[in-house]
Amino acid sequence: MCGIVAATARHDVVPLLLEGLKKLEYRGYDSAGLALLQEGRLERRRAVGRIAELEKKTDGLHGGCGIAHTRWATHGAPAERNAHPHCSDNLCVVHNGIIENHAELKTELEAAGYVFTSDTDTECIAHLINACRKDAPDLLTATRLACQRLQGAYAIAAIAASDPGRVVLARKGSPLILGIGDTGFYAASDPSALLQVTRQMVYLEDDDLADLHMDKMHICRLNGEAVERAVVTSSLSADAIELGHYRHHMQKEIFEQPEALANTLEMIGTTRALQAGLFGADAEKLFAEVDSALILACGTSYHAGMVAKYWLEAIAGVPTQVEIASEYRYRQSVPNPRQLIIAISQSGETADTLAALAHACSLGQPLTLAICNVPESAIVRQTALRFITRAGPEIGVASTKAFTTQLAALFLLTLVLAKQRGQLSAEQEAGYLAELRHLPNALREVLTLEPGIAAWAGHFASKEHALFLGRGQHYPIALEGALKLKEISYIHAEGYPAGELKHGPLALVDRGMPVIAVAPNDALLEKLKSNLQQVRARGGELYVFADRDGHLNESAIDEAGVHILCLPEHHGALSPVLHVVPLQLLAYHAALIKGTDVDKPRNLAKSVTVE
Repeated sequence: MCGIVAATARHDVVPLLLEGLKKLEYRGYDSAGLALLQEGRLERRRAVGRIAELEKKTDGLHGGCGIAHTRWATHGAPAERNAHPHCSDNLCVVHNGIIENHAELKTELEAAGYVFTSDTDTECIAHLINACRKDAPDLLTATRLACQRLQGAYAIAAIAASDPGRVVLARKGSPLILGIGDTGFYAASDPSALLQVTRQMVYLEDDDLADLHMDKMHICRLNGEAVERAVVTSSLSADAIELGHYRHHMQKEIFEQPEALANTLEMIGTTRALQAGLFGADAEKLFAEVDSALILACGTSYHAGMVAKYWLEAIAGVPTQVEIASEYRYRQSVPNPRQLIIAISQSGETADTLAALAHACSLGQPLTLAICNVPESAIVRQTALRFITRAGPEIGVASTKAFTTQLAALFLLTLVLAKQRGQLSAEQEAGYLAELRHLPNALREVLTLEPGIAAWAGHFASKEHALFLGRGQHYPIALEGALKLKEISYIHAEGYPAGELKHGPLALVDRGMPVIAVAPNDALLEKLKSNLQQVRARGGELYVFADRDGHLNESAIDEAGVHILCLPEHHGALSPVLHVVPLQLLAYHAALIKGTDVDKPRNLAKSVTVE
């Protein structure tokens, strides 16, 4: 979503603000802007489109205190008048999130004589802080009083000509991180924007405010009470978010998956026995109380949860539900205090997943586990247990390595629960651990299929629709493949359980509808072959990802209209981890041919921090 960068320092911060915004481009945006104090007055620049357009307007700007923003339109169309920062007299504000009572506040502020020039909810914040400033001794107090009136989610950064050299920040429901540097203090909505100046960071909590000066900082709560927050050395490095020799971040992240899996599985080393402590010091005690599981997630993480349901029920014998986070908290559910609530999120700041987790806890369900890629994130701080996937920074909007590392984490969870429930023999445990350790090498072999997949992509670029089929634990992989194709190539795609073809989707199949099948050598292969024959009988063209030892070849179906690529080996229960990678490559190469913006697809954002 939207991005924030702020700084107060003993040097010109304009280059830092612009570079920070560039590091946040992956989050998705349609306009950008900055404001800074220059020789005692506020200077603001805004532009629609890419940061390069904003950069053209910053010639001659310089100053040691400023705020900057990338906006993804929510309230009001993408237009310069709606771009941040928003100003009220001598102060400027940038904001991530949504203010739910903005209409009520706007009516009140207009009655007090404030004139609105945008369609945004953010302008209400600027005018409200300005109104509070008339009776407050400083910008911090004014911002704190204004935040007490706000309903919804926000990360706010404010500066004012009346408070030179000062940046005031506030957080509720939207991430905000402080950076401690040698020559000043900084803030951003994502640590990647701060790596250019520091790795020493402070993660604000909900209802925290921070008051930054070039030589000191102060943090307090919404009621004004001072509070201390830990300084964390970020594990990210500037090199980790650079492209290197790759054309796009998505391509880089697809090829980083073997290393990401190896890093995620590093803690199991050469052990022959799993420990519940992988998920936290209290895991063994809490897992003993578990009688079922509820997985809460969105998008790609939801598909990971769907795969995990097959594992948890088949291997661990744990009844499992998987819920779309944005739907779960708006329906009447039956709470179970012995149900393990598993929240899955790459960023750990996904608004819908955080809200669903909070809802589950409010219903009296305290057994909570986060599976997340960001150790300092909100979702990790709000759960009793956690597992950090070590995928490294994922910049491309279309998630790839986060998904495969989530699957690895969920499989480890399955084994730990199975062992604790007496469902896993020592021999089975050793076998599964060996398969997990082999995954990175198996994935490297899968990546060698890229040339053949790229050739297939040539057939897809001109298509308007595609159908992805899978059965059993590979049905969610079909869903994920369809999601990837539609996300970055804008080809309409659907994922379906292959057995459902005859119940409706078969009506869509003709020579213009490519059908992609995930066909591993498992117990459902023969059933899947029958489904594929149904496609061929209607003239549909098949693209099949099979296993080398699966005895599925062109002659097994038909010689015409069938294209098959065989993965190097079958990997049993872990097959979904391997079979999703060719689908990622297929989407990537189709998007390349179509010439779409692979890393920043239209209308989408990386970290969705608004509802």
